[in-house]
Amino acid sequence: MRLAGRIAREGLRLARLWRPAVVSAFHPIREEPDVLALLETLAEEGFQTALPVVVERGSHLTFRLWRRGEPTLVGGMGIPQPLESAQAVEPDLLFVPTACFDRQGHRIGYGAGYYDRSLARLRSMKRIHAVGVAYGVCEVTAAPYEAHDQILDVVVTEHETIFIRDL
Repeated sequence: MRLAGRIAREGLRLARLWRPAVVSAFHPIREEPDVLALLETLAEEGFQTALPVVVERGSHLTFRLWRRGEPTLVGGMGIPQPLESAQAVEPDLLFVPTACFDRQGHRIGYGAGYYDRSLARLRSMKRIHAVGVAYGVCEVTAAPYEAHDQILDVVVTEHETIFIRDL
């Protein structure tokens, strides 16, 4: 609960700073931090909010508008996602699940590369901000990375907000 509250406060602060048209987060699974309160807070503040959808293996994510309380369906990866009738959007601010991270902005997710492909695609189109969401204990000295891996701009933990890049 401590992390969920901090994510909501910091996420709102970052959204007010950057003024994105659309903010995406993720529906938490397993032991991932709960970002649903963040989405609710952002929607109450007038931001459009979205969740990712896995369309096919090896592709980038599609993002669809969604507000807390709206129906979801369980996608192919077993993750709740918006209905197909929800409008597809291109987020400007993305809160990204982060299993481990380092202070250089490298992250590890679940290893399928969806976020790396999606961030690369969005960055080729416009300016975006990628914020990793993680527990502080998930910090490592150096996370393994490859040339195609996308760097986070910021990481939010229950203890601090780490700015990786000058924004």
